[in-house]
Amino acid sequence: MNQEAGFVPFIRTADNYHYHTIPEKTLNENSNNITKLVDVQNFLYLINADDFDTKKELIEKVANSNFDLILIDLYYLSFPYTKADLEKLKIKKNGGKRLVICYLNIGAAENWRSYWQSDWKLGNPKWLKKNYKGYDNEIYVEFWEPTWQKMMFGKEDSYMKKIINAGFDGVFLDNVEAYYALYN
Repeated sequence: MNQEAGFVPFIRTADNYHYHTIPEKTLNENSNNITKLVDVQNFLYLINADDFDTKKELIEKVANSNFDLILIDLYYLSFPYTKADLEKLKIKKNGGKRLVICYLNIGAAENWRSYWQSDWKLGNPKWLKKNYKGYDNEIYVEFWEPTWQKMMFGKEDSYMKKIINAGFDGVFLDNVEAYYALYN
């Protein structure tokens, strides 16, 4: 149904609730060079690296797949991906080019991230507004708060600048609906 409607689905199975595994089968596998989102026929959503012992292992396993687009975090655990890492990820096993997009949670602060401060908690700073049900390590933020925006994209060492410097092809913004979670 998704394909008929023009959508490219990623099926989250019960054993992949936290997006940590690489499915064995690639839907609509192809050897096309993918240079634009409109060309994508399938994708891998892999934002949790916990199942991989090393960054090298994760890179090798992803590189050994034929997904058209890879959506991953900026970091393998606490180690950022480099331009060299991304160049390896941008080639499918069959030799075709693919896009690599970075995950960025814009609407919730996550307590394992490099920006997290040890004295932060719900309400401190004031823009940490509401616990994110089902995700104990995340707090919804008022993403329009200038301090949060500077950390995300408003200064030279911001999260977005790190994404750009690493060489990702784009960014996936998660929890853009945080306003509704906070005030509805």
